[in-house]
Amino acid sequence: MFHRCCYDDTNVPSVRCRAGGGRLRVVRVVRLLTPGDIREIAGRLGVRPSKRLGQNFVIEQGTVRRIAALAAPGPGDVVLEVGPGLGSLTLALLEAGAGRVVAVEIDPVLAGELPRILAERAPALADRATVVHADALRIGEHDLPAAPSMLVANLPYNVAVPVVLHLLAAVPALARGLVMVQAEVADRMCAAPGSRVYGAPSVKLAWYAAVRPAGTVPRSVFWPVPNVDSRLVAFTRHDPPATAASRQEVFAVIDAAFRQRRKTLRAALAGWAGTPVEAERLLRAAGIDPGARGEALSVAEFARLAAARTITSS
Repeated sequence: MFHRCCYDDTNVPSVRCRAGGGRLRVVRVVRLLTPGDIREIAGRLGVRPSKRLGQNFVIEQGTVRRIAALAAPGPGDVVLEVGPGLGSLTLALLEAGAGRVVAVEIDPVLAGELPRILAERAPALADRATVVHADALRIGEHDLPAAPSMLVANLPYNVAVPVVLHLLAAVPALARGLVMVQAEVADRMCAAPGSRVYGAPSVKLAWYAAVRPAGTVPRSVFWPVPNVDSRLVAFTRHDPPATAASRQEVFAVIDAAFRQRRKTLRAALAGWAGTPVEAERLLRAAGIDPGARGEALSVAEFARLAAARTITSS
């Protein structure tokens, strides 16, 4: 017979139950995966982390608990996890109190095995998790069983920024997130105007959300051990800048400005505007120095520039 949820001396959610003789004992609700568990399951499935899919499995329990604690999902949250693999972070999110977890996995073998792992290692909470076999770059809100309120994921390094941008556009309910990405990608995601690593990803993310660094992750917690460092990036959605231009129009001028980032905006935007002279006219109409470079502009300034062209064309 199970009784109320409590915490044992390791601060892990558990339930009290009575054994046959009536003695009270504590049973953990979630058993996180150990490095040995992960290698054993992968070996049984014939799975090796795929470089093509950007797979690096997190094998250290303290790391997934730390990520889950930083994300702080509540009972009212629907957490979207991309690339759950064998479920290390999924289990930690359930343990941390997520109301629901929707795990999107592109690998058919892993997508098929994950429900069994969750049922075995978190039997009291496994019904809170749904595994969706899909490509995160192609899904929309209608493809998910519930509208996610937050994204928490160890993202594949090769598609991290495209995945975040796609999900922010395709899933309007996504209000906040915490993602683990390659260190240099994290730098670009969080960069401010004027930074040498500020670029199109930085500006596009700023359109959707406030982005900030949230910590570092050592290489040693992954299998296989990657050749790069990792960092955590947190974001909170906000309203985009007020502009007469559409998001597509703003993103078009952002892409044009950074396609030739060493050039002045007058030269870099000549193709976008039609001629260098027209690019200069639009820049001046938006209150922007034609001699500046794209890396100097904020997302609000790009929005003003796109609007200047929209108004001229109408």
